Amino acid sequence: MLLLPTVALAVPSVQPAMLPIGTDADARAASTARMVGAMLEYTRWPTPRPVLRLCLAGTARYAGRLADISLSNGAQLQLSSLTGAGATRSEGCDALYIGQIDSAPMQGLVAGTRGQPVLTIAEDDPDCGSGVIFCLLYAPQTLSFQLNIDAVSRSAVRIDPRVLRLSKGGY
Repeated sequence: MLLLPTVALAVPSVQPAMLPIGTDADARAASTARMVGAMLEYTRWPTPRPVLRLCLAGTARYAGRLADISLSNGAQLQLSSLTGAGATRSEGCDALYIGQIDSAPMQGLVAGTRGQPVLTIAEDDPDCGSGVIFCLLYAPQTLSFQLNIDAVSRSAVRIDPRVLRLSKGGY
């Protein structure tokens, strides 16, 4: 019997920061609001925003508690829905929360934010291939996120570098 040497490769297990979530829609919406609030807190716009306009596009399953977000810098959060003719334009938005939406409108929304001071967050892009800055990742018991460095580099907003560590599993 011939014995061949084997090599065991140690693959590091990297897990992004995760937020425990419940199973019902309201608990998931509350966790989503906490996560989005943190994303807004760690984002810097070129000029201070006393009112931060968060625009919603598409069908968002877990956006029901976004109005509960309270920002520590005292900025007021104003929610606005992009509907009708404005559904593919993010003008006037400081942040854009994108729910379930067809590919073409999604691409139009994201393309319109490049080079602009708009934070983009996708609720329904688990592969994070749409070009948004943050992709929310829902698992049965947790919520985490992926940070798209390329999208950050194409944006006029800046993300605190500590967020990159969190997205890669560093605490």
